[in-house]
Amino acid sequence: MGLGEAVAELRGRLIVPVLLLWCALHFVLAAAGTWLARKYALHRQLLDQPGERRSHRVATPRGGGIAIVIALLVGCGAASWLWPGQRFYTLGFAGALLLVALVGWWDDHRPLSARLRLFVHCLASLWLGWMVFRFTGNGWDGVFAALASVVLINVWNFMDGINGLAVSQAALAAAGYALILPGALDWAGWSLVAACLGFLPFNFPRARIFLGDGGSGALGFALASLLALAVVTSNTSWWSCWIPLTAFLVDAGFTLLARMLARQRWWEPHAQHVYQALARVWKSHAVVTGIYLGFSVIAVFLFLYLQALQPGEEAVGSVVWLLLASVVWLLLRKGLQEKDRFS
Repeated sequence: MGLGEAVAELRGRLIVPVLLLWCALHFVLAAAGTWLARKYALHRQLLDQPGERRSHRVATPRGGGIAIVIALLVGCGAASWLWPGQRFYTLGFAGALLLVALVGWWDDHRPLSARLRLFVHCLASLWLGWMVFRFTGNGWDGVFAALASVVLINVWNFMDGINGLAVSQAALAAAGYALILPGALDWAGWSLVAACLGFLPFNFPRARIFLGDGGSGALGFALASLLALAVVTSNTSWWSCWIPLTAFLVDAGFTLLARMLARQRWWEPHAQHVYQALARVWKSHAVVTGIYLGFSVIAVFLFLYLQALQPGEEAVGSVVWLLLASVVWLLLRKGLQEKDRFS
């Protein structure tokens, strides 16, 4: 065996232990950070109070998602040192992530206007779109990445309403993207998985702290970045890249559309999502979170399967899946409305 072959074999043997260490770093940072964030929130009385538009019954600290952000930022710093050739993109992501997290963190302390938060979200999203365009030279890639970012930041904020739901969905989607990212790029996905798992014990099955707007928005931005990274570096396309996010996109999208058609103030907090109605009916956050998790496991397996198909078949499969998911949502919503009517 030559020296080059020996070095390659050694790298192959080391990659799994180093990846595990990388994930352990993110897990520990997120867990320790969440513990500290909870102490801080209790000290500052940053509590989400129960109410008609909320799904919890006791005052609960908020803002714990900042620990996930800190873990990811530390990872970005390490990645920029390990792979200096990609430093522009690594630090660019870190800066935009921090921007989204900080405006949400501020809102957790002192409520800001929806317009100001949306403006900041758009700035971070435009920066993500610019980085994608700079990498691929394709303007449509940049536009789609920016739009995905704005959508996912707000979807994760809207859907963060019961114990463990937003974090478990983010971790599962991130794992799906990690499994198709080439080379060491999959570390980006596993970083988010590990950080979410570090936070999860504090939020599920009993919530001792919530993500807060800073945490939920940051998760949405991180997922949009992973989605864009998967599209520009792997065989996946814009047709299928959203599939791991189906549960949240369908529930949030159709619920907001229904509120718009009813001329309601759709941007305000409410309790009309299907997951919220299911939690009221079954009186269990854990059961609903588990059902959504099971649905998303199917979505991730479908996503991975579609990567082996031809582009046309991938597009058809994605459209069929969207139609099926939409039918499931409509049937659930109709059944829940009838149950509310006769209860």
